[in-house]
Amino acid sequence: MKAKEIRNFYINEEQSVYLLSHHDAKKHRQWLNICIKQLTLLGYSDVEMIGSGAFGFVFAGLDDKKQPWVFKFSRITLAQSVRDRLEDEAYMLSQVDNPLVPKFYAFERIKKQGILMMARALGEDLEKVSLKRGRFSAAAITDLALKLRNVLIDLRNQKNGLTPQPIVHGDIKPSNLVWDEANQGLSLVDWGSSVYAQVDSAGNPIASNFMDLMSGDLSTTNARMGDVYFIGDEQMSGAKSSPRFDEQGVASTLYALASAQSCRFGAQVIPASSLGLPIELAKVIDGMLSKDKAIRDRAGDYFIRNMPSMAKAYLPPVTLNKELRAHIPFWYGSDNEHPDTVVYSSRKQFLRQADHNQQLLDVNDAQLDRYYKEFLFDTGDTEKAFLASISRLAKYPAVGGLSFHWKEDSLYVESSLIMHDKSLGHAFTQAINNTVMLAQGISQKGLFKCCLFDARKTIQLERDGTGAFKFEQLPELDYEVMNLKSSDVTRPHSYFEDGKDPDEQLKLPNKVIKCVFELNQIHHTGCIIFEALPDRMKIHHYYRLLDASKETEFKRLLNKLMQYAVGIIDVGVAGFMKLPYKNTREFSLCDQQSELYFPKDPKRFDSDATDPKDN
Repeated sequence: MKAKEIRNFYINEEQSVYLLSHHDAKKHRQWLNICIKQLTLLGYSDVEMIGSGAFGFVFAGLDDKKQPWVFKFSRITLAQSVRDRLEDEAYMLSQVDNPLVPKFYAFERIKKQGILMMARALGEDLEKVSLKRGRFSAAAITDLALKLRNVLIDLRNQKNGLTPQPIVHGDIKPSNLVWDEANQGLSLVDWGSSVYAQVDSAGNPIASNFMDLMSGDLSTTNARMGDVYFIGDEQMSGAKSSPRFDEQGVASTLYALASAQSCRFGAQVIPASSLGLPIELAKVIDGMLSKDKAIRDRAGDYFIRNMPSMAKAYLPPVTLNKELRAHIPFWYGSDNEHPDTVVYSSRKQFLRQADHNQQLLDVNDAQLDRYYKEFLFDTGDTEKAFLASISRLAKYPAVGGLSFHWKEDSLYVESSLIMHDKSLGHAFTQAINNTVMLAQGISQKGLFKCCLFDARKTIQLERDGTGAFKFEQLPELDYEVMNLKSSDVTRPHSYFEDGKDPDEQLKLPNKVIKCVFELNQIHHTGCIIFEALPDRMKIHHYYRLLDASKETEFKRLLNKLMQYAVGIIDVGVAGFMKLPYKNTREFSLCDQQSELYFPKDPKRFDSDATDPKDN
């Protein structure tokens, strides 16, 4: 690699490209093309971007021998101290020699741009596999548990010469585990949070020589923050780095994949003991996720010591639940083009309500964004898991809306969900059911609502120098038509407008509000969200007309709504959501799901055996 051949690497923060401004989207595509072009000039073929995050982005390509390589770039806009982390990652990766870890090749610094080159882990990350498959079978979880246990042993036994020098990965989670179905191979990737362990699993200091023990460095942590959805309490609170960090990551990963969730926080309501796993493994995972450190450590020691024998269990495919039904209904759409789903919710207001110590009472919205991303240490785990389950729903090609209303001893759910990929129906059903079960475990009274819309259909209007919107022809709001039988049309339907929610501070013109109220008289479902920025306005929407006889009037009102919307002069967000029926489902509150273990005599289930991917 020569300095003159690689330059100007930078990509915008990750979000749906359809929500970027025209200028930013164009710049985004240009930078992508620059990266691909420069790597192609270096002799690599089939170059593609395979991932990006807060600190950098990753491309893959084939060399002239058709060997797959990965190129990881630090973001050039970051502070130098942050960009230097990529070199630290390169060094730590070079210290690991394990068949489950991609081989380090080189680290280059081109001016301010750091580039890490390594072998490519073939396959698909387990978060993506989980979204397709849903809950992993008992056999798959047990097999993965043994593989990860062996990696933990290897990292603990790392040496610097003859001196023990354990390594902590620091960010073990499903998306950092790549599974190659063809070869049944597993790879642990993304070593950006890895460090040398400062203490061993018993909490005793680790040092390569006597002078290290005398060093003041042992009084402060070298730990780096991994993904807050998966790291344990010690790593979250900045304790000295320890092999226990990775035990927690493994436990979180096994739990998330066994339960079809995207975080560790649901374990109080949906424990591992309710997931159909072998009783010994289920209790070990629950123990490793315990709030009590002593229990966690004992369970971790048991896992390391006994996983090889647990993995010998006979675990054929079985069907523990005869029929999987969604707790709340959803329908399949007819569109061939999958939506680029984005979720908009009242999560901040929900978190304010959950903030029992009222730490957020005087916090403004910009600050609240930061607190939300740091996951509000005083917010209950179940609330966090519920919010993560809503985000997981948005990873599917689905549109619609949900509202959850907690009253006394009951939970009322109103919904309208349209799914656009039948092949994902099984996994989507489990994602929905997890969301409902987690909601059942929340005791606070209140209302939570969210809309799922297709970012591809978001309308963007730019402002001119005076703040007025520029357009040659006023865009129209899309809608679908589904003609329900007359009895359904006359049923009471649900309607929400966000009103004085602290998140929605946009003052809408009275004509817009009046138009929405007129639309409310026509039976439909959908949402519209006005996101007015200083330089442009984004109008997110999803509409489905449920009374075809009213289509002419419905379309007229949507056109009027757009005409009035261009009169918005304020800055902020405001939205409306309409669901088709009142109180779609009622559920009792439930602190914890009941126990369900893999049967002691699985042979009696053989007649019900199905493909393991379906369990």
